[in-house]
Amino acid sequence: MTFKLFWKIVGASFMALFMAIGGIFVPVEKPDICMIAHRGYSGKYHENTELAFAQAAKHGSGGAETDIRVTKDGIYVCSHNSSIILEDGTELEIVDHTYDELTAKPLKNKKPLTRTDVYLCTFKRYLEVMKENNMVCFIELKGEFNDAQVKEIFDIAAETYDLSKCILQSFNFDNLLKARKLFPDLPLMLTYGVDDTGYERCFEYGISIDADFKVMTKEMAQEFHDRGLEVAVWTCNDIFSLSYAKSLGVDYIESDKFGG
Repeated sequence: MTFKLFWKIVGASFMALFMAIGGIFVPVEKPDICMIAHRGYSGKYHENTELAFAQAAKHGSGGAETDIRVTKDGIYVCSHNSSIILEDGTELEIVDHTYDELTAKPLKNKKPLTRTDVYLCTFKRYLEVMKENNMVCFIELKGEFNDAQVKEIFDIAAETYDLSKCILQSFNFDNLLKARKLFPDLPLMLTYGVDDTGYERCFEYGISIDADFKVMTKEMAQEFHDRGLEVAVWTCNDIFSLSYAKSLGVDYIESDKFGG
């Protein structure tokens, strides 16, 4: 961790504490904030699995975020990491194996107290769970995807659910521009972290933002809102960060733990 980043985090923590204390007495400025389950209800269930997505709905979340990767045989699956670990400890790179190989055994359960076998979830099944519960889809493309892949992913989304309920997110700005050409009405968000710069390019293309809560400020949120763009923050997992995010008047808050 760099010295500059350390002080950013310390500053954000003090701000979060201040706003959390103030939030006890001051009403939330934007009461219609939508809570998004980060990788599903990942605070309690294995992330990015069908179980985590279904439990997010029961937990009261208005939507669920997931990360998309593609297998060797072209199946789109939900995984934050480029590899998965099976229950026997075998680690498999997703891009190098077929879906059948990746699901031959359960995943090593990161939340063993749930005592449930969990498997790599397909993007299509994620969409079906979202549709069953009328939830917002935060769909993050991990890495760079070509035009054909972007088209296929959101053709699947349109056929399985509803593009108006889907928001494409990516750190990779080119992914967003490809989607804008192919699906002009698809909502887009730039995923934005503590070391990133240049969020202003979003304004040229009408792209919203999903930022680490530690870099989001009221002024930055207002810049997007003034242009009719939405603001999301991640990942608020304690009362301080949650209260700070609410004080900013954002539209969405991603959390591993908090539901609606």
